[in-house]
Amino acid sequence: MTLITEDTMVRICSLDDLEVERGRAALIDVQQIALFRLPDGSVHAVDNFDPFSGANVISRGIVGTRGASATVASPLHKQVFDLMTGTCLDSQGKQPVSGVDAALRVWPVRIIGGDVYIEVAS
Repeated sequence: MTLITEDTMVRICSLDDLEVERGRAALIDVQQIALFRLPDGSVHAVDNFDPFSGANVISRGIVGTRGASATVASPLHKQVFDLMTGTCLDSQGKQPVSGVDAALRVWPVRIIGGDVYIEVAS
């Protein structure tokens, strides 16, 4: 479990700004992040950068599941990523952009008083 402290968090939006199973993009400095609110009320944040297309499009992906894992599929080439770990579960036979890891970075999220915060220190 990652410890989140107040001095390393950035408020992103209100929880009410996020629709269930719809992605939203956020910008922290120069980093694009994709946010997803799931039916169980949890919010997950991963990089918005699609390692297979090289475009910032993950927030427009299709939310689903693989077994017990919540997932998002890239809207461009349909690679599937685990929202808890960022691991690519299905590469659709493609390789990531040269020099780029196939996994998405996962950003720790905390909901405080109805607001969504992201850990930015790590």
